[in-house]
Amino acid sequence: MGELNDKAKGLGNEIAGNLKQAAGKVSGNQSLQAEGIAQERKGEGQNLKGKVKGAIGDKV
Repeated sequence: MGELNDKAKGLGNEIAGNLKQAAGKVSGNQSLQAEGIAQERKGEGQNLKGKVKGAIGDKV
């Protein structure tokens, strides 16, 4: 898995997480909102992993 792959997956998870958070907030569903926060954090981690791979040349 390369740098761009990780960044793309991370961005996708961040977007999906933000949408879940918004839907949970509007509907009053705290569980969905928490799930969205977790997914957003996962995406941030994937994005960071991609940045690290780019910085050290995909050797992780």
